[in-house]
Amino acid sequence: MPKLRILLVISAECRQHTFGPVNASSFNRRFDCSSVVFVSIMDSMATRKKYVGKLCQYRWVIKGQAMTRDLAGLRAVRAVLFDMDGVIYVGNRPLPGVREAIDYLTLTGRRFLFVTNNPSTTSEQFVERLAEMDVAVRPEQVLGSAEATAIWLAEKVADHSRPRGPVIVTGQDALKGVLKKHGFELTTDPSVALYAVASINFKLTYDELASMTLAIRGGAKFIGTNPDPNYPSERGPLPGTGSILALLAAASGRQPLVIGKPNRGMYELAMARLNMTAGQTLMVGDRYETDISGAIQLGLWTAGVLTGISTRGDFELASPPPDLIADNLPDLISRFRWADQH
Repeated sequence: MPKLRILLVISAECRQHTFGPVNASSFNRRFDCSSVVFVSIMDSMATRKKYVGKLCQYRWVIKGQAMTRDLAGLRAVRAVLFDMDGVIYVGNRPLPGVREAIDYLTLTGRRFLFVTNNPSTTSEQFVERLAEMDVAVRPEQVLGSAEATAIWLAEKVADHSRPRGPVIVTGQDALKGVLKKHGFELTTDPSVALYAVASINFKLTYDELASMTLAIRGGAKFIGTNPDPNYPSERGPLPGTGSILALLAAASGRQPLVIGKPNRGMYELAMARLNMTAGQTLMVGDRYETDISGAIQLGLWTAGVLTGISTRGDFELASPPPDLIADNLPDLISRFRWADQH
């Protein structure tokens, strides 16, 4: 009986960790096949099309233990966390494929949540902004770092029976509003502040920096909404919350506790909202340091997209790299479709 010809879709990582150091010949012997082709779903669209076009020539696609980690991951994913700046839009310019991505996830019974380190906007404002891009979502499908910080802080003070303030804040109205919504008392007096919460502030003044510094040096708990040193805009990367936190840390001699990505608090709140585990969840982001690294540490599946800050080289050289790298959301969804069909 002639041997079957087999197209094997497998990544270098899976070859090493699942089978040990192997080559095509060893697979030929192990699976009694006449032809093995190594392709990864992480490869470029052109490379994948080259081999996927040959599927009709092959009788089988090896599954089970020979399934790649990235392919198996996409099939196992039941929820997707999307970063926003650099993934959904850049500045006021929407990026391609958002509606297609949401429609496909909904069609296949997957849940999604927009998870952004942008602390300057409320969930309701994010919903309005997305609606202008023809993307209809509900406020509970958006989690910003301002809201995450307020939720996290409210849970911590409740656990330790601590008062909800006074809190001194440098940040946008969105942050101040969500802190008030969760019962916190705000103050501008550094001598009475128990918490000092810092975030992006587009009208930042020296007096605010001085008050925050005095509060922190006086014992107020120093908290930051997110670590991003800059954020993408149509003009290019601009100073972000991380730059303000660095200034305050230098002035006060204290390091902040930061809630937003890549810190675990943001991911845990997101997964809890979706009622999902790390193994069921994919994080999609454009910046390795904030979107991807923390998700990897918690065991989430990860996808880096090339529409924001990090380049392909940045992702490929990262240790460890994301599970897959996609040109954009249409490319990512094409991989979902391919994984779901095989």
